[in-house]
Amino acid sequence: MNSLQSLLKDLTSGDEPRAEKAVPALIELGEEAIPALLDLTNSADVDARWWALRTLAQSPLKQTEWLVRFLNDPAAEIRQCAALGLANKPDESAAQPLIQALSDEDTLVGNLAVKALVNIGKPAVPSLIEKVKSGPQSARILALRALVEIRDPRAIPVMMQVMDEDSALLQHWAKEAWNGSAWIWYI
Repeated sequence: MNSLQSLLKDLTSGDEPRAEKAVPALIELGEEAIPALLDLTNSADVDARWWALRTLAQSPLKQTEWLVRFLNDPAAEIRQCAALGLANKPDESAAQPLIQALSDEDTLVGNLAVKALVNIGKPAVPSLIEKVKSGPQSARILALRALVEIRDPRAIPVMMQVMDEDSALLQHWAKEAWNGSAWIWYI
């Protein structure tokens, strides 16, 4: 078995296949690797932060708070990694930061936030409804898309409201809700 320091060196080597190989080995080390990986997330090197966050996101020991703080990282790839990690481990405590991530300038971050919010499900609905009512246009569209996928009847009034707006994308997602037979269950 490789030592922790050797695996961290592989992870931050800049050699992608070598780093990929280090990820499962670091995960296998479990709690022994967590402090070093958390420390690495503070690196000024974006690549090192990404690999550390990617490894933490895949760990069965991961905690939501390890990922949430990176939804505000200056580097888009770090925000993407955090949102993807949160999508793979739905946690209601991440709902508000993910709602904010719908407004991210990077469209992939917003789309990954939608996936995470859909996985959180019904607990995210009230905040998603509020975002549709009062968020920036791009965030409203993503929030509406999440509501369509969650299929909660509390979203019906806001979907009806956006049908009258001049946004083709808002109208599209509102109409998409009615195209699926799942809404019949709520009416």
